[in-house]
Amino acid sequence: MKKVAVIMGSDSDLPVMKDAVDKLKQFGIPYEVHVISAHRTPAAAEQFASTAAEKGFGVIIAGAGKAAHLGGVLAAYTTLPVIGVPIKTSMMGGLDSLLSIVQMPSGIPVATVGVNGAANAGILAAQMLALEEPSLVQKLADFKAEMARQVAEKDAKLQTAEI
Repeated sequence: MKKVAVIMGSDSDLPVMKDAVDKLKQFGIPYEVHVISAHRTPAAAEQFASTAAEKGFGVIIAGAGKAAHLGGVLAAYTTLPVIGVPIKTSMMGGLDSLLSIVQMPSGIPVATVGVNGAANAGILAAQMLALEEPSLVQKLADFKAEMARQVAEKDAKLQTAEI
């Protein structure tokens, strides 16, 4: 199975990006986690992205805040799908990150999840890998079935509760 790279611009993003790692673990997907800054270590970003496919990666998840160029820089140097995770910031609540990631120029797409949406990035990466990895298809179906079961359970409790 191909690996997923979980890249963040700063180690301060780890509490958010751990949600992606947790989802990858849940689906049994191999992964690596790295801190690479689009602005402070651009050569490292280029080197990582340009060699990611040959190193066995199938998807890159990139979490960044503020200017949030990491996903776009990585996407510029690879043909692998890149999923951007905008990190919530103290100044603009993550809107700055979201807009920086989602407004990519034509030809350099970065799939974008919601602010602090690293768990969804992990699930989306699993869905992308499932296109070539049949074992993930059932795991994703089971995951969705469990979510539906939990919602039905909560609804049943609500129906018997006094509101």
